[in-house]
Amino acid sequence: MANIAVIGTLDSKGIEHQFVADQIRKRGHTTLLIDVGTGGPPQVAPDVSRQEVAEAGGICLDDLMSRQDRGECVSAMADTIPRLMRQLLDQGRIDGVISLGGGGGTAIGTAAMRALPIGFPKVMVSTMASGNIEHYVGTKDIVIIPSVVDVAGLNRVSRTIFTRAAGAICGMVESQVEPNRDDRPLIVASMFGNTTQCVNAAVPILEAAGYEVLIFHSTGAGGKAMESLIESGMIAGVLDITTTEWADELLGGVMTAGPHRLEAAGRANVPSIVVPGCLDMVNFGARDTVPDKFSGRNIYIHNPQVTLMRTSPEECRELGSILANKINQYTAPVSVLIPQQAVSGISAKGGPYHDPEADQALFSSLTGSLRGDVDVRLADNEINDEAFARLCAETLLENIRLHQASS
Repeated sequence: MANIAVIGTLDSKGIEHQFVADQIRKRGHTTLLIDVGTGGPPQVAPDVSRQEVAEAGGICLDDLMSRQDRGECVSAMADTIPRLMRQLLDQGRIDGVISLGGGGGTAIGTAAMRALPIGFPKVMVSTMASGNIEHYVGTKDIVIIPSVVDVAGLNRVSRTIFTRAAGAICGMVESQVEPNRDDRPLIVASMFGNTTQCVNAAVPILEAAGYEVLIFHSTGAGGKAMESLIESGMIAGVLDITTTEWADELLGGVMTAGPHRLEAAGRANVPSIVVPGCLDMVNFGARDTVPDKFSGRNIYIHNPQVTLMRTSPEECRELGSILANKINQYTAPVSVLIPQQAVSGISAKGGPYHDPEADQALFSSLTGSLRGDVDVRLADNEINDEAFARLCAETLLENIRLHQASS
């Protein structure tokens, strides 16, 4: 039997959260009903009051509510609920968490969930699930279920959605995860569809050397998650083959990992290799989402939901300088590997993004802006050639050995 936290604004959505709690109890689990409402009195009796939630974060709830500013109240609860959740986790009082909400409830519920470790069961039923949910999920494994109808009463649709969501969180807490017995040191790698062959060929070489490799998809969230893990101190090496997120950051694409991508390895003093993989492309959504200012550019439809734009020589020159400035901050051994024949699966000769002028602008800017002591290796290969993948893996292993020898 597990104890599942049910978090909600019980002043406006108490009946709905009570329904979910009842469904969980029917499955044989217990619940901890937590009130994060700041309006009228709760519709149902909570197990953890809004006053207790506020106190966990050092907030005076009476002062907060007296100002009658809903936005301020939501922000305050979103700030304090993570502290309460960490306390409950440390005390062994919760085994999973579920919440229902609109904009405010989703902000509070997901703030609570982001405070919990990866692997801890988390389910959010939200009216916001059909839009951009990156700021709600962050780098955590939060399951977001669209509410379809508003979280405003019980009806034939909401009962179905809420019942299935309760079943989902119950199934998650009932699933037994095998304890981790793998004590191999960790390497992280960045990958895209256009660099998959390279990463897939490099991984077995690293595994044969005694490492476990975690692969992150360079879609923005993937890069952020990888950076976060590097900074945690758990990582022995970084196989950063796919730095494409910087093209999106520079040009307003949808897969940016933000301005701090490529900084964690420097701060954490982790040996690395860096490749300008897929810096030939910027990612947008469906074709009609490409901004009008880019009309006339080299556009490639990757699939109905993803449209690519080829980076120009001027943009590549700036990207090379950005990467070099980040790499110049690295303290552990780092190598920059350049596949001179193609930086992606579609930039090889004959491909839609083959542009030697743009590639040369990228390579010259990158190598010309690096510190003099940074190891640079030019390879007469395409990025997905097996020989280049082997070079990436073996160079990273060499850098790890150098780092270990100097420690």
